[in-house]
Amino acid sequence: MSVDILQERIRKLKNPTMVCISPSALEIPMQIKDQVKQEYGETLKAAAEAYKLFSFGILDCLKDIVPAVSVVSGSFTALGADGVAAMQEVLQYAKRLGYYVLLDMMRCDLGQTADMLAASCFGTIQVGGQGYTPYECDGVLMSGYLGSDSVKPFTSYCSQGKNVFIIARSSNKSAREVQDLLSGDRVVYQVMADLAMRWSTGLFGKTGFSEIGIAVGATNTDVLKRLRSKYEQLFFLVPGFGAQGAGAKDAQYAFDRFGRGAAILAGRSILYAYQKHDDGGSNYQQYAIAAAEKMREQILSYITIY
Repeated sequence: MSVDILQERIRKLKNPTMVCISPSALEIPMQIKDQVKQEYGETLKAAAEAYKLFSFGILDCLKDIVPAVSVVSGSFTALGADGVAAMQEVLQYAKRLGYYVLLDMMRCDLGQTADMLAASCFGTIQVGGQGYTPYECDGVLMSGYLGSDSVKPFTSYCSQGKNVFIIARSSNKSAREVQDLLSGDRVVYQVMADLAMRWSTGLFGKTGFSEIGIAVGATNTDVLKRLRSKYEQLFFLVPGFGAQGAGAKDAQYAFDRFGRGAAILAGRSILYAYQKHDDGGSNYQQYAIAAAEKMREQILSYITIY
């Protein structure tokens, strides 16, 4: 898949959102935790199984509403080998259901390590005469702060319809400690956006957007406006909606005049919407659907997708 297909899925569902699959042991409904405890006890295996079951439930209920999901690797890898195995199953399941699937890695590597990590997502890892893709996905979100040596192993697959999104200006409060620093006549987040454009040569799709995009938080609307006006051909992933404080009024500035060029990310506000109710999570899917539909309606009250 490519950014054109992501944009087409957004247009088809009239929903420019991406749900972050970021399970937390503290917030998964109790009935799921009780179910796995009976079989696996109080172990990392039990936690990983709970993550998988909960993620599958979210993916099942949102497949006709949400065009794309981001699988947050840190949530799963924190559980060790069992968590990684669960993440692989979640990635595969999301692909089978037809989602555009982003792997949120939030990391960067160099040399052969970067080559192998890129191949594990977009290519194949050779084991004797067999080839495997352990983390098959359509795109990755990564840090570019090690420079082109860390990014180009991934962007080499963009001509084959894969996407790479580089963190430019994240949505967390302390982002300004690094990303707002001056670098010559630019700030650091603009440097990252400039690099994304430089690496995009020959990678623009039919909709005009590059296969390489950037992540820009909705929590700073001035930055969002500035970057959207300057980088018209970069597709934006936009975190910060919901639990981090940004709303549709803020996120609207990520889109061009045709309602294109961005996907708004949300995690806890959809995954754990059941916490606002008193049923203990037995209907968590129902509440996730309602929250996802409400998010879509809020965004579409500010933009029109043509």
